[in-house]
Amino acid sequence: MRPKRRHVLPVLALAVGLTGAAPALGADGTRVWMTTGDKQNLLKQQSDASMAAPAAGVPTITIDPSQRFQRIDGFGASITDSSAHLLAESKDRDAIMRDLFSTRDGIGLSYLRQPMGASDFVKGPHYTYDDLPVGKTDFGMARFSVAHDEKQILPLLRQALRHNRNLKVMGTPWSPPAWMKDPESPDGLFGGRFKTDKRYYDAYTKYFVKFVQAYERAGVPVDAVTLQNEPQNRFPDHYPGMDFRDPEEAQLIKSVGPAFQKAGIDTKILGYDHNWSLHPNDVGQPGVNPEYAKALLDDPGAKRWLAGTAFHCYSGDPSSQSDLKAAHPDRDIYFTECSGIESGDPATTFPDTLHWHSRFLTIGATRNWARNVITWNLALDPQGGPHNGGCGTCTGVVKIDPATGKATREADYYVLGHVTKFVKPGAVRIGSTVEGNIWNVAFRNPDGSTVVLVNNDDWGTGSQRFNLKQGSKELSYDLPAGAVATFVIH
Repeated sequence: MRPKRRHVLPVLALAVGLTGAAPALGADGTRVWMTTGDKQNLLKQQSDASMAAPAAGVPTITIDPSQRFQRIDGFGASITDSSAHLLAESKDRDAIMRDLFSTRDGIGLSYLRQPMGASDFVKGPHYTYDDLPVGKTDFGMARFSVAHDEKQILPLLRQALRHNRNLKVMGTPWSPPAWMKDPESPDGLFGGRFKTDKRYYDAYTKYFVKFVQAYERAGVPVDAVTLQNEPQNRFPDHYPGMDFRDPEEAQLIKSVGPAFQKAGIDTKILGYDHNWSLHPNDVGQPGVNPEYAKALLDDPGAKRWLAGTAFHCYSGDPSSQSDLKAAHPDRDIYFTECSGIESGDPATTFPDTLHWHSRFLTIGATRNWARNVITWNLALDPQGGPHNGGCGTCTGVVKIDPATGKATREADYYVLGHVTKFVKPGAVRIGSTVEGNIWNVAFRNPDGSTVVLVNNDDWGTGSQRFNLKQGSKELSYDLPAGAVATFVIH
């Protein structure tokens, strides 16, 4: 998991303006929405009077639209098996899905990462798409089936796509079928190594081809796949996983890439899909490689088929994305998992997640070249489940009470909403400076509007006034500690 977060002290209310401030500048087309850790503002549009004349001696964010970086693909979470169960069983399902995915009536989530088979977040037993008794094989994938997903997951994905036609879906396996791994046993989905005989590479390649084709037939196009969730996690806690070393993943890439091409599949392949840096639990383990992602791109045969690499948040920081981008500027960066977690003091979970995820994900990851940001479970119950092994302290985008079906918006709902409601399809990250505690990222929408996401990275109780400048337009704003604000400049 990510490094332990510090507790956030109570957040001050918004300071409306400076004494003697100039008339409101919001009338020129600039608007601002804010969320504070005390929940007094929840993605709430602020008054024009909250924006004042430029102030002397405060940090200034300067927006430079001439500096253009990566195109943005979207922001979202994962409809895990657990999330699907809670959503499908809720009598408020339609309203919840509209709130999460509608671009008109909700926050318009735009990118989902779907487990290919079980993760730790399943309602029942762990599974893959080709499970067999010990000792049996299916090299031709005759037994392959996504029937499990047709019960709840695929109907929800189709519903999400009806709300947002620009929604993208990514697929990721936590483990191949147990018969492809050593040791092969009834609990063979937990850990183990891939059998590197060519027959198994060929069979697993067919597995990916059949997954993409099955989802396409089911009405859910797959934008991208990664080939193994957290390939250097040697010790999954009673949930599917695999020690998949970089030469082995490179070999699978070289098999899946040509197979996709031959089948007419344009789904992107992303490598790695693990932490910004080697997790302390993995240091010193056989075969670990702190430069795993770079090793894949340094292999010309693998790089040919890779659109980019994917990262998680549970160790390190987003600057490693920029390091890799500098080494391989012709390949993209994606950010594919970070779960909200319960804080040591549960009362601070909301402000902690709001602050940390905004600072390091929607701002930090995108400032370091990420084309998307995906958190983890879309929905969990009040106990952080249902789950089978793995994380017992994770939080979702929404919390659904199984008894009533009612949903409560969690911190990540607002973390994501601060970008998904405003950053439109085709948006590009543009230049913006960082000064003091005011972290930010800026985007230019296809309609010419500028979106600036701002986070006050002060864990104390004080608010911070800063200036926001684009061309001849400049204003000042007072942002409470740990708060998040989105400015839209027309």
